[in-house]
Amino acid sequence: MNRRTFTKSLALSIATVGLGRVPAIARKLGPQFSITMDDFHWQNPVKLASSERNEAILSSLHSHSIKAALFVIGRNIEAPEGKQLLSAWDKAGHMIGNHTYSHRNYNAPVTVVAEYQQDVLRTEALLKDFPRFRKYFRFPMLKEGDTAAKRDAMRSFLAQHGYRTGHVTIDNSDWLIDSRLTARLKKDAAADVKPYRDYYMEHMWARAEYYDSLAKRVLGRPVKHTVLVHFNLLNGLFLGDLIEMFKSKGWQPIDAEEAFVDPVFSAKPKVLPAGESIVWSLAKEKGTIAKSLRYPAEDGEYENARMDKLGL
Repeated sequence: MNRRTFTKSLALSIATVGLGRVPAIARKLGPQFSITMDDFHWQNPVKLASSERNEAILSSLHSHSIKAALFVIGRNIEAPEGKQLLSAWDKAGHMIGNHTYSHRNYNAPVTVVAEYQQDVLRTEALLKDFPRFRKYFRFPMLKEGDTAAKRDAMRSFLAQHGYRTGHVTIDNSDWLIDSRLTARLKKDAAADVKPYRDYYMEHMWARAEYYDSLAKRVLGRPVKHTVLVHFNLLNGLFLGDLIEMFKSKGWQPIDAEEAFVDPVFSAKPKVLPAGESIVWSLAKEKGTIAKSLRYPAEDGEYENARMDKLGL
């Protein structure tokens, strides 16, 4: 294609956007994904020291020019080392969000709503002086209330305090793979980590395909995905590989703050128990799709048998 032909084609594409039609160049764009990381557990220095793990994860994000979102458990940054490690995220321009102080399950029967709300505010007090702190809140374990009263109380509380929910679209069990990898390395520091890496890639791709397909079924359109991962050894070693895998499949990395502008993140599904992936919750709201959904949407119980069989 010569320059004149390309210019004419580009102009035609722009014109068709104005007419409401999607140009071919746009139709070929793959799904978009962002990295959102939970917990900030830096105190378990198996194979990589806390500073090494922090640097490895940040380096992977930097090499792919991605600004992630890190949802921080407040108790993990009370110590000076925790604050110092988090400062590296802040200086690198990554979004920092609230993940409660104690990481309690909001669906637990003994949960006192007022105490849970204070847990959120306690973490905000620890995060508010970081320039990249944004009022996004992510429920631990993605559990948003097992009764309508609890669900609606937290939604009202978050709105009153200027928070948006930092929903996940692509849920998974990376934490389980990490726990097994860590246990293996504690027993044998020289153990081969590649089988865990391979399982992780396969698992994440399966979950990505599932939730991307579910989003299109429920919404009739693609969404800007927020991929859930955790601050752990697994991602210290393989986050770069994970991003490369998505890119090799035609998925396009975007910053987390860009992803969160998608209208799907403003949805408030009226389902119980509330929570899980926002895509899952919206599907649950649709009776015809709901019957095919498992609960919880993701859990270690779904992966344990296969990992046992593989010797992982």
